[in-house]
Amino acid sequence: MATTAEQMRAHAGPAILTGGFRPFFLFGAMWAAIAVALWIPMFEGHFALPSAFSAIDWHVHELLYGYLPAAVAGFLLTAIPNWTGRLPVVGRPLGLLVGLWAAGRVAMLVSGVIGAWVAAAIDVAFLAALTALTAREVWAGSNRRNLRVVGLVALLAVGNAVFHVEALIRGSAAFGQRIGIAAAVVLIALIGGRIVPSFTANWLRPRGGRLPIPFDRFDGVVIAASSAALAVWVALPDHRATGAALVFAGGLQAVRLWRWVGWRTAGEKLVLVLHVAYLFVPVGFLLLGGAILGVVPLLASAALHAWTVGAVGMMTLAVMTRASLGHTGRRLTATPALRVIYLGALVATLARIAMGMGWAEFVFLHLALVGWLVAFAGFAIVYYPILTRPRS
Repeated sequence: MATTAEQMRAHAGPAILTGGFRPFFLFGAMWAAIAVALWIPMFEGHFALPSAFSAIDWHVHELLYGYLPAAVAGFLLTAIPNWTGRLPVVGRPLGLLVGLWAAGRVAMLVSGVIGAWVAAAIDVAFLAALTALTAREVWAGSNRRNLRVVGLVALLAVGNAVFHVEALIRGSAAFGQRIGIAAAVVLIALIGGRIVPSFTANWLRPRGGRLPIPFDRFDGVVIAASSAALAVWVALPDHRATGAALVFAGGLQAVRLWRWVGWRTAGEKLVLVLHVAYLFVPVGFLLLGGAILGVVPLLASAALHAWTVGAVGMMTLAVMTRASLGHTGRRLTATPALRVIYLGALVATLARIAMGMGWAEFVFLHLALVGWLVAFAGFAIVYYPILTRPRS
C-alpha cells in the first residue's frame, strides 16, 4: 500500500493541490489580510460592502467562520492521513472543497445582492462538508480518539448556522459569535495541548535539562474545566458565576502552560511562538472573567480579542508556518522573515487588547491593522512559492 507521501507525489496536477495545507493555508491567510484591510475603512465609515449583514457581523463572521475554518481544514486534511493511515484528499476533490470555501467568502461579500438566505446556504455548506469528510476519515481509520476534534468542527458548523439565523432574524449574532469563539478556544486547548509540549520536547531533548510534562490527567481536568466555563459563558455571558468559572479555568490554563517550560525555547522562535500564542488562552479567560466580575471596565472586548487575534490568530499562524515547512521538505527553523511575521501577529494582538481597554483607540486600531497585515499578508508573500511549488 502506498504511503501518504507517495500518494501526494503521484498526483500529476498542480502542486498546490497535492496537500490540504497548501491551498487552505495560502488562501486562508490571504483572506485574513483582505478581510481586515476592508474592515477598518468600513468601521470608520468610508465605504460599505454590498452585504446583507452589518459591518460588525461581517467582520466577525469572516474571521471566525471564514479564515479559521480554512486554517482548520488545512491542518486536519494534512494530519488525519497521518493519524489514520488513509489516503489524503488531493487533486480535484481538494479543489472542489477549496472552491466551496471560496464560494462562501464571495457569497458573504455580496449577500446584499444575491440574498442573505442564499448566501447563508452557500456559506454553511463548507463547514458541513468538512465535518462530514473528517468524520468519515477518522471513523474509517478506526481513530476514534480524534472524534473529539471532529466534534469541535461540527460545533463550528452549528455555530455558523446559528450565526446566520440569528443575524438575519434578530439583527445581531452574539450567540453564534460566542459558540464559534468557544469552539475555537477548545480546539486550541485540545490540539495545542498535543503539539506544543511535543514540539518543545523534540527541540529540548538533544539539549538536555527539563522537558515539558506530557499530557496527563491534569490536562484532562483543564480541558474539562475550560469547556464547562465556556459552555456557561455561551448560555449566560453576564452572570457572576460565569466570571468565576472563567477565572478558575484561566488559572488552570496558566499552570498548564507553565508545565510546558516555554521559557527554555527562546533559542528557536518556531517553537517559542507556540508558547506565546497559547499564552493568550489563559489571558483571555482571566480578562473575560475579570470583565464579567467588574474588576476593570471595557475588558470584555480585550478578552475576546486576546482569544481571537492572539490565541486563534497567532496559533494558526504558528502551525501554518511550521507545517508548511515540514511538509514541503524544508528546514524547521525561523528565518528573519518568519520572525517579522510572528512579531506582526504579536503587535496586532497587544494593540487590539489595548484598544479593548479603551487606550488611544484610533492609534491602537491602526497599529493592530499594520501588525495583522504584516503577519498574514507577509505569510502569503513568503509562503506563496513554498505552497505552490513541488516538494523540495
